[in-house]
Amino acid sequence: MRILLTGSTGYIAQRLLPILLENGHQVICCVRDKNRFDKSKYAGFDLEVVEVDFLNKDSLDHIPIAIDVAYYLMHSMSAKKGDFSEAELSTANNFKSIIERTSTKQVIFLSGIVNSAHLSKHLSSRLSVEEALQSPKYALTTLRAGIIVGSGSASFEIIRDLVEKLPVMIAPKWINTRCQPIGIRDVLHFLEGVLMQDYAFNKSYDIGGPEVITYKAMLLRFAKARGLKRWIFTIPVMTPRLSSYWLYFVTSVSYPLAGSLVESMKVDVVAKPNDLQERLNIKPITYEQSIELAFDKIEQNQVISSWRDAMNGYIYPDRFKKLIEVPHEGCFKDIRSMKVDDPELVLKNVWAIGGETGWYYANWLWGIRGFLDKLFGGVGLQRGRTNSNTLLAGSVIDFWRVILADKKDRRLLLYAEMKLPGEAWLEFKIDRENRFIQTATFRPLGLTGRLYWYAILPFHAFIFKGMMKNIVGYHVSIDR
Repeated sequence: MRILLTGSTGYIAQRLLPILLENGHQVICCVRDKNRFDKSKYAGFDLEVVEVDFLNKDSLDHIPIAIDVAYYLMHSMSAKKGDFSEAELSTANNFKSIIERTSTKQVIFLSGIVNSAHLSKHLSSRLSVEEALQSPKYALTTLRAGIIVGSGSASFEIIRDLVEKLPVMIAPKWINTRCQPIGIRDVLHFLEGVLMQDYAFNKSYDIGGPEVITYKAMLLRFAKARGLKRWIFTIPVMTPRLSSYWLYFVTSVSYPLAGSLVESMKVDVVAKPNDLQERLNIKPITYEQSIELAFDKIEQNQVISSWRDAMNGYIYPDRFKKLIEVPHEGCFKDIRSMKVDDPELVLKNVWAIGGETGWYYANWLWGIRGFLDKLFGGVGLQRGRTNSNTLLAGSVIDFWRVILADKKDRRLLLYAEMKLPGEAWLEFKIDRENRFIQTATFRPLGLTGRLYWYAILPFHAFIFKGMMKNIVGYHVSIDR
């Protein structure tokens, strides 16, 4: 079959894609930027990549006419500005308008469970998208899931942060809300299983794991699975805003995402019974089994995708490519270079930077900078990185975003997502003469930006110098 896959660089789609390809389907992946998609991983498969932004109607002409099935796997819940529900509805309408012009017979949409009488803004938006996607030109199949548990999923990482960082938790009353978690493996089985099944046309199905539990039980059972003792005390007076700040400071989620999650966590997300499991012969795994599988992937460094690496169109509407060209005019720069004897070792060290590896020098200062960033509403250092030795354009490294990761050209370019009075780039490159060049570029915004640069200049003098020496290995002197 010829399948259109949207959200191709997102958490779910990155895991669904190899399943579709291995089953012999031809897949057309929709991405905003081809530089963010590593097509080389799928050599030998029938794969096409097209650049499409569903918020930009002019780009929709890139979608081919000959399509059998389309997967709708997009959302905008983590938008930092604007109304994500409006963006989601606009995206859905644009998607529908172009798909109706194709030969698509079925659209498969992954949504959220919407059985409560009072829905959160996020779940209401998911329901509105489902309604917008309905069309007489094709059959819509909607799979509604609650908490998805798997390595790299937002739910899993939030639970992990809370359990591993807090021996004692003072939690709001929403922690007693009921939910029905489902493992990512089962979600993928359902998504692939309903493909061109007539009985699933124009139907919606709730999908969930084998049991209904509270968020409190999820935390405690996660702790038990990891061999940790944890105590949780519930108080009735914590407001949604305080709850959002609690999640924001303790976990790696952004504040907008934390706010959306808190609102959703006040709503029961329990699946209505249906016969889809029996039809597809799927027996969902338990919550504990989902945790075990997730940590197996983490320990083997085989996390395929992470919610952290998903990029919202609001943040880089069409600027991502332009950021590769680091500006020179009106910028401050810290440039250091060093002749290296073992460029492969240096490149390996560069590709491992951030996350658990750290920043090679004065990690405690990087930690303070991350904490200050959180205080001012930034992302902080807690996002880490998805894979310890693999980087792609668009990947997250702590409070940086990878703009370019080219091992052949021996160049890594990062763009700062921390709160700054300006813009910042950090570049590592090894030239043809095996000279390692490390460049920090800052484009200030007004007087505040200039004062910021001069205030941190003394720290740069030893942080960047020490970082370069440790990346290279201390064996030669630094050129200034």
